[in-house]
Amino acid sequence: MDAFGDLFRGVRAHGSLFGSSTLTAPWNLHFVDGAPLTLCTVLSGTGWIVADGCEAEPLHAYETIVVRGPATFAFVDEPGTTAEPLACGEFCATPEQGGTRYRRGWHDAADSGSDATTLIVGAYPLRGEISRRLLDALPVVLRVEAGGTGDAVLDHLAAELAVDVPGQQVVLDRLLDWMLVCTLREWFDRPGAEPPAWWAAQRDPVVGNALRLLHEQPAAPWTVASLADRTRVSRATLAKRFSDRLGEPPLTYLTRWRMTLAADLLIDRPEATIAEVAHAVGYAEPFGFSAAFKRVRGVNPTDFRRAARSSAD
Repeated sequence: MDAFGDLFRGVRAHGSLFGSSTLTAPWNLHFVDGAPLTLCTVLSGTGWIVADGCEAEPLHAYETIVVRGPATFAFVDEPGTTAEPLACGEFCATPEQGGTRYRRGWHDAADSGSDATTLIVGAYPLRGEISRRLLDALPVVLRVEAGGTGDAVLDHLAAELAVDVPGQQVVLDRLLDWMLVCTLREWFDRPGAEPPAWWAAQRDPVVGNALRLLHEQPAAPWTVASLADRTRVSRATLAKRFSDRLGEPPLTYLTRWRMTLAADLLIDRPEATIAEVAHAVGYAEPFGFSAAFKRVRGVNPTDFRRAARSSAD
């Protein structure tokens, strides 16, 4: 698993197609749930995404916009539309559910004219510290133009929406996942982009290999020497290139990543002891793990777990 792929742990659409019918102006769909990530794309026609606190963004055929929660947003036929807002929440998607089909108030394609717009929206119920690292790398609204790798995914989506066959929702969910990955990769690689350091570092032949090893085997007893040996460079070369690309030494990066994994384990596995969590992320005993966790997270593992439980209640 690479550094980017690791951030998609648990990022899965589940019944996340809000709508596949065709809209005719005027319309004003207000998505009120504030899902952590929402992907919006149109197969035909055009519209506007209006997110809280952001300028309106036009959305044309085969273009994609991703909105980062907790911002809510609307999809309208034009800024200042005369259409009454239609709240999409109770019958659309919640962050916990990842979305459901939504058709109320949408015009059928058979009743629409040549100016009709077909919108697809997928919501993603991200949670935990791993997902937070992905969200922290994104603005509230990002857009990717047509003409990239996502076009092929949209072709598949259009074909799947044209039929009604068993297993269709599973196919649509997986296509939306594919579309999200393609969209974020293209956005990070756009001209003039300022992606997070780990994104560019993955393409370095030395640092990229080191990152893959750390993410594939975070609990391994890594040292700079063993990591350098696996990447076939000297310790000095690895240490310098890693620090130059990521702004911190390899083992510092590893410790922070281990504590991110541990934070999610503490929440997702309430039955696990601190010693078990420590072992899962590469610590032989809980005392060293607790000290590292407090140094990185500012709180010991027990208090972190207790606070997470309180906020969930």
